[in-house]
Amino acid sequence: MRIAVPDLVSNSYFPAVAAATLGAFKEEGLDISLELISPLTDCIKALREGTVDFVGVSAHAPLLAFPEWQGAKLLCAQSQGTYWFLVMRKDLAIARGDITALKGTRIAAVPFVGAALKRLLIAANIDPARENIEIMMPEAASTPGVNFGVAAAQALQNGTIDGFFANGIGAEVAVLKGIGSVVLDVRRGDGPKECFHYTMPSIATTDRLISDAPDVAAGVIRAVMKTQAALKHDIELATTVGRKLFPAYEAGLIARVVERDLPYYEPSISEASVASMNQYSRDVGLLKGDPSYEKIVATQFRDLWKTFAV
Repeated sequence: MRIAVPDLVSNSYFPAVAAATLGAFKEEGLDISLELISPLTDCIKALREGTVDFVGVSAHAPLLAFPEWQGAKLLCAQSQGTYWFLVMRKDLAIARGDITALKGTRIAAVPFVGAALKRLLIAANIDPARENIEIMMPEAASTPGVNFGVAAAQALQNGTIDGFFANGIGAEVAVLKGIGSVVLDVRRGDGPKECFHYTMPSIATTDRLISDAPDVAAGVIRAVMKTQAALKHDIELATTVGRKLFPAYEAGLIARVVERDLPYYEPSISEASVASMNQYSRDVGLLKGDPSYEKIVATQFRDLWKTFAV
């Protein structure tokens, strides 16, 4: 069996990546390998077509291939909250949280994440078109297999963009190199409050797998939760994973980035967060209806979320 992620050199889906790399799936008696499938649309399409069995993605991402949540469900969260960072050129001297200062800037983001930034600005009563805020995709970041956050940090250093909205590793690279400053960290309170629940890193699978192999689905949840707990107990495990999978520089950063995320390592998916995610999904055109919590979340496994102290 296979679990796919759309972004590897990143903290975004790190519990899933670490579960595969550290042997947590194997401990559950599961033979599950990790695969990088990018862009995100291809990752979700692979789940629908059955070439992978699970995906570690944004909670609302299955809508890209499972309209109105027909045929897919979320098993658990990898962590809580909207997890992308807005980083702007340091020489622009934009204060933390001051999104009114973004007028006339070019901000890089992959289309799926750019939609979140646009919606965030609108929620803050900022019209990107009126304020001449261009949200775009750099050509260098379009190459298959290229990590967007790292590529965006390089584009920022090259001066071809004014900022980017991307994962925590990209943000860390830009800050440590002295070329960027974090302007928005939604997960930690920047921006409109409702933006926290736009999405979260999650594990998703198909209704078919849940029906045919519920024990496997339960084992995946347990493996992710055990990995969340293990990383909280020993953050150096993140470095172990990074050294196996990441370039050397990013491998040296991953533990400090994941350590900041640990307070959000909680597997539950609340009804309130799903309601907010549904509203966001409608706002960005991914959803028309209002599917129930039970339609989106595999509620038969909810008791597992309480099994381990994470």
